Amino acid sequence: MKIRITIISAILLLTACTAKVPYGETVSLDNATLMDKIKGGWYGQTIGCTYGGPTEFKYKGGIIMEEIPIPWYDDYIYDTYIEDPGLYDDVYMDLTFMETMLKEGLDAPVDSYANAFANADYKLWHANQAARYNILNGRGAPESGHWKYNPHADDIDFQIEADFIGMLYPGQVNKASELSDRIGHIMNYGDGWYGGVFIGAMYCLAYVCDDIPTIVTEALKTIPEGTKFHSTIADCIKYWKKYPNDWKQCWFEVTNRHANDVGCPEGVWNGFNIDATINSAFVVIGLLYGEGDFLKTMDISTRCGNDSDCNPASAAGILGVMYGYDAIPDYWKKGAEKIKDIPFPYTSLSLDQVCQENYNLILQCNESGDNGILFNVEKPQPGRFLFQGQQHSGGRKRPENRPRRRQLYCLCHGHSGRH
Repeated sequence: MKIRITIISAILLLTACTAKVPYGETVSLDNATLMDKIKGGWYGQTIGCTYGGPTEFKYKGGIIMEEIPIPWYDDYIYDTYIEDPGLYDDVYMDLTFMETMLKEGLDAPVDSYANAFANADYKLWHANQAARYNILNGRGAPESGHWKYNPHADDIDFQIEADFIGMLYPGQVNKASELSDRIGHIMNYGDGWYGGVFIGAMYCLAYVCDDIPTIVTEALKTIPEGTKFHSTIADCIKYWKKYPNDWKQCWFEVTNRHANDVGCPEGVWNGFNIDATINSAFVVIGLLYGEGDFLKTMDISTRCGNDSDCNPASAAGILGVMYGYDAIPDYWKKGAEKIKDIPFPYTSLSLDQVCQENYNLILQCNESGDNGILFNVEKPQPGRFLFQGQQHSGGRKRPENRPRRRQLYCLCHGHSGRH
């Protein structure tokens, strides 16, 4: 594949970039390549979610060893899709927001996104459930996701719902962060919000660069230094460099340093960690040690444990955007092809329809050139440093992104574990 770079008036040809992101330049992707990447992202996310589904939160705080088999056969996605539709919350929650965009445009007001999310028929858990309770009881975004009103604010929820944001903005990480700032505070704040910003940024960069370490390190620039989230991902990179052939040692070092501060009220008492920090770290470990191999990437992200379906879903989705649908081995696509025309649960969109709608939304926001769609590649800028207790409009509080002493309590609204 070749990526076309337009600099001022000249158009130069550049092979898919390695260890370089063409910041400040205009990238042109032909229509077929763009669709191949979009399709790779959505199919990859669906495959990764299915692969990790059987082990979700069954291994809490521990590695899933290689001796433990993870099932797969040609019709596995189809069978799971029919028998366990709730597994695909990674995808159908993204589609709730996409359907709002399709009705009201990318500039839809936050209340439209929040109300669609709060009134959907599917069950919710953790930060999402607390946010739904808040919204239905008159406390809208961004307060619905704020620490003061949502004790799950640091949980993984927005992380697993931000994939689609990155897929809407090829190379445009700051535009993706702006949309994350609007949608992400519906359900999360602090580390929980940073998780979605970071995952979205990796998707953005996967459109314009095929070097995984570069994508990880550059996406991290969207997160302010000095936050727990930034230090956690920085340690993933540090220990990957120190132990390049031993993902388990990297897992141990990162877990030892960053998995002991669990904010989720349920997780504190049940020994599992659903914080965005550690689960985003497991996405990164899968990407760095997977070395571009689809199975290896999914498998490592899964075997890191905890939220073991959401993490390989994001890792496989990012790879899918990077290399495209055609590069995903047929072995993984057979089952996905059988569900491509069946709408996802609780939505009107099938897998192939969402790919087409994603493509259409990108066309609405970008110029077309002689050689395809043009994208101005943005250099990542760090988001706001969120202070505990700070409202969305600002405020001067203690400079940490989590409280000094976390209150452990559940809202009395029927909260239950995720599965």
